[in-house]
Amino acid sequence: MPTKSDLIGDFRTALAMLSRLPAGGGAVTPRIAWAFPPVGALLGAIGGLAYVLAATLHLPLWLAAFWALAAEIWVAGGLHEDGLADSADALGAEASPARRLEILRDSRIGVFGALALILALGIRASAIAAIAAMGGAGAVLAAMMVAGAAARAAMVGVPFLLAPARRDGLGAGLGRLPAGASLVGVGLAGALALTLLGPGRALGVALIAALALFVVAGLAARRLGGYTGDIYGAVAAVAACCVLSLLAAVG
Repeated sequence: MPTKSDLIGDFRTALAMLSRLPAGGGAVTPRIAWAFPPVGALLGAIGGLAYVLAATLHLPLWLAAFWALAAEIWVAGGLHEDGLADSADALGAEASPARRLEILRDSRIGVFGALALILALGIRASAIAAIAAMGGAGAVLAAMMVAGAAARAAMVGVPFLLAPARRDGLGAGLGRLPAGASLVGVGLAGALALTLLGPGRALGVALIAALALFVVAGLAARRLGGYTGDIYGAVAAVAACCVLSLLAAVG
């Protein structure tokens, strides 16, 4: 049974892994999976607070939305955006699975990666601006926290659906995530959504995040034969787009 000290250490390790914040932490182990959604909520809160500040300065909705994204992405080190771009280049290539895995390792960005980044940022900014127009800065803060947690909860599901596509790299190194720790993380994300959004919208968030996971995982299974660390990032990025879009639609 993990102690309080163990849980704090898990959170710090997950925070150091998923952001550029000086969190310290210890060795990365599969048990830290429970902390991914809370870390996502924290990163979303930072973006949401940036929106609140921008709104206080009376910036236009769209400009404030982009500043909110800039703050969140900078603190997160662009980790999931990098995974999305690399995954888009690899999954979009007409090549063998082995060649697609080589493309994943290429640090250069291609057409598919550039398009994926442009569309993902545009979707998230548009959704944030729409949420702000309907509910104000407080609604943006809640939405970004929920989206951050739900995106990382979706990410936790990757190794339960796919096998590693190769034996090295972050994805394989993290290994099979413990079911118990993963369920705790998903439960924390669900509790946050329920608290901030109510049961109806929280259920919608859970369903749309799960859909994002299954779509990206299905593409990875067919095009790569499994998952890599970049697929984790792609799942998180796509889930964030879907959750924010849903919240923009339902108000």
